[in-house]
Amino acid sequence: MPQPSRKLTRLLAAGLMLATVTPALAQEKTTTTVEKKTDDGTKLPPLPADRTIAQSVRVGGRVLNYRATVGTLPVRDESGKEIGQVVYTAYTVPGRDPARPVTFAFNGGPGAASVYLNMGAVGPKRVQFGAQGDAPSDAPIASDNPNTWLDFTDLVFIDPIGTGFSRSLVGEDETKKAFYANDPDIKYLSKVVYDWLVKEGRLRSPKYVMGESYGGYRAPRIAYELQSQIGVGINGLIMVSPYLDPASGDDATALSPLPWMIDLPSMAAANLERQGRLTPAAMQAVEDYTRGDFARDLLRGRSDPQATGRIVSRVTQLTGLDPALVQRLGGRVDSRTYLREVHRSEGTIGSVYDSNVTAFDPFPWSPSQQSNDPILDALIAPTTSAMVDFVTREVGWKTDARYNALSYAVNAAWNRGKPADTPVTDLRKAIANDPKMRVMIVHGWDDLSCPFFASRLIVDQMPAFGQAERVALKVYPGGHMFYSRNDSGAAFKNDARALYRK
Repeated sequence: MPQPSRKLTRLLAAGLMLATVTPALAQEKTTTTVEKKTDDGTKLPPLPADRTIAQSVRVGGRVLNYRATVGTLPVRDESGKEIGQVVYTAYTVPGRDPARPVTFAFNGGPGAASVYLNMGAVGPKRVQFGAQGDAPSDAPIASDNPNTWLDFTDLVFIDPIGTGFSRSLVGEDETKKAFYANDPDIKYLSKVVYDWLVKEGRLRSPKYVMGESYGGYRAPRIAYELQSQIGVGINGLIMVSPYLDPASGDDATALSPLPWMIDLPSMAAANLERQGRLTPAAMQAVEDYTRGDFARDLLRGRSDPQATGRIVSRVTQLTGLDPALVQRLGGRVDSRTYLREVHRSEGTIGSVYDSNVTAFDPFPWSPSQQSNDPILDALIAPTTSAMVDFVTREVGWKTDARYNALSYAVNAAWNRGKPADTPVTDLRKAIANDPKMRVMIVHGWDDLSCPFFASRLIVDQMPAFGQAERVALKVYPGGHMFYSRNDSGAAFKNDARALYRK
């Protein structure tokens, strides 16, 4: 795999989980299986008809019966021409009670399929991943997920075009224009949510949108598009390790202290965790320093000759890095340097998604990192194998098409436009328009790809919208995929359940 840039690793998502089956009661819906061609004549393997099977999961001390569906929704242009096919996985509890919520889940990237939230966070079954010691060769065997949300909401996991089995039916240039750009992505995915609701007769159900990483960029924009353009109200948003504000910048700038401020608390959290001292109280002290003396000393710069010395002393203490290294950097430690150096004595390198998850550095004497991210490389095999096995063998949705758990090609082709705070702007508008909408933003302490402190600063700049708890920020032990830790996943579920009850 190519070495991801700082910007790329901030956007690529991760997470994983799986489903065991009882293939009885399988039913096929009446859609047809037709070979497709793109506009340039490329033949595509046919996608099967929608297929539904009965499954069960033991959660909360009882057996919950549900139906798992793998299906396809067409994407059409303004003339009605079919230009793409979106494949989704839905878990629904029989009965179709109109009061039962339904949650639409998106991962990020851009270029990530929804397998990570599905088979790692809130789906009915899961495969362990993302922790120290997990390996690509581990068998992708599923078990019941005690932290599934299926006991209080139906779940629909959507794979954007170019991910999973979802695909474009037009040529390369038109694909980029129609699917691989910020604004078109929001418009067609919002329409997919609407089409599923109509198809399944669920427009009366309470509706929630969940997004991880770049999916956290998508979620508030999709909610506002549905609310203001398509005509579907969203009851709540859940943003998991979200990439919310591109305008704040990913790298060092000549003026802004934000990049250094955003990363430092996550570095400190990882250091505290290694010492067994990570607590909310300890992190509150770190946050107070970061937005207090640290920010002031950064802004003072050379006007205060003692400012750099104060920064170096405190940053060395917080990060656990070599004092000489911190001195050379003037206390301004970028995440790439931190991940390379904090574990150098062990011959390993940390993951940007959780700096305490490491892998051997294959080129330890190189001046720069020459390997891909430890968690990303370890995720591809189990997530792909798990999802393809579930879809083709368990559900019986047979296809020769390739499954893309994480597509670097989609990410490379993506047109991000001009960096702006569009997701935060749309989030504010959606909340202001609907006095009943509630939002939960969740992070792991150790995440350096989408650090929690960026969301802390964003939330603190928002209006109260009548009640402060309408926008809640929760932070749990772990990294980008904190939910892979049982305790953090359980805390996340409990907080989510409270949100849905409100």
